[in-house]
Amino acid sequence: MKVRFHLPDFSGHFMFNLVFVEMLKHCPQYFREGVEIASVYGVFPPSIWNGGRIQEGICDKRHIKAVINAFNERGIPLRFTFTNPMLEKKHLSDDFCNMVMNLANNGLNEVIVMSPLLEDYIRKNYPKYKLTSSTCKRITDPDALYSEVNKDYHIVVVDYDLNNRFDILEKIPDKEKCEILVNACCDPACRRRSAHYESIGLQQIAYANHVKKYPNVPFSSEKLVREHPEIEQIANCQCVGRTIFDIKNLRTHITPDDIWEKYVPMGFSQFKIEGRTINILNLMEHYLYYMIKPECKEEARFVFLKQLTANKVITVNE
Repeated sequence: MKVRFHLPDFSGHFMFNLVFVEMLKHCPQYFREGVEIASVYGVFPPSIWNGGRIQEGICDKRHIKAVINAFNERGIPLRFTFTNPMLEKKHLSDDFCNMVMNLANNGLNEVIVMSPLLEDYIRKNYPKYKLTSSTCKRITDPDALYSEVNKDYHIVVVDYDLNNRFDILEKIPDKEKCEILVNACCDPACRRRSAHYESIGLQQIAYANHVKKYPNVPFSSEKLVREHPEIEQIANCQCVGRTIFDIKNLRTHITPDDIWEKYVPMGFSQFKIEGRTINILNLMEHYLYYMIKPECKEEARFVFLKQLTANKVITVNE
């Protein structure tokens, strides 16, 4: 049995995820049956192609190489969240994103895509990358989902409004190819979700362009908000601040027992934990909740925090 988890943010949560990967290696007795780390997803800021969550900051080439090597040496792919729906042709030649693609172009790493424009560009110029179809596409029609699964994607991330629609999930033609987002914080059937992704895309483009011109000047979104007033309303969405305890009340929530007792027996093996921009303690509780045996949670939390506060990856005694 393989229960493969895709974890958030290889750059901002670099040490957090690396310590967790090492704990899985050295303390497998803490983990639920079959747990594997399938990938760590995210971007190196300031990536103009990024979507889904705004990612600010600046990464130099040294950091990028170190992160790629750290995970790839452990056999774990990076999956780039290049899902910005607002990209134009002029953005395809972005120096920073293309540099990252070249540095990680070793056949192991992957890209999550939404924009057909960027997808075509990557297929043509970086054919070694495996492509994932993003949940940002908001494919909720069953026939459209089945069609997407039959396309040339390595993985298709199922829209989380379908999480507990077993009448639809059972008919997916290739369930091992599908990834289920288990801890969605967004309101089910949210009417603003696509608009939210678009506003994030606009802000990411504005931020990346600002950093290119004024790397030492703080970014302000005031001008962008004046041009797109809907951004301010969406930016104040309270969903993104929800904790592991809040999301348990949403109908799209999937429990660990659901994973092992319902989804895995159906044929699903890929599961995504979101959390690129949530509080680190909240993220830790998500990891413990989904991947650690309930009876081992307290000890695993102690070991994890001990290793994390040491600020380096060291071997844990078995």
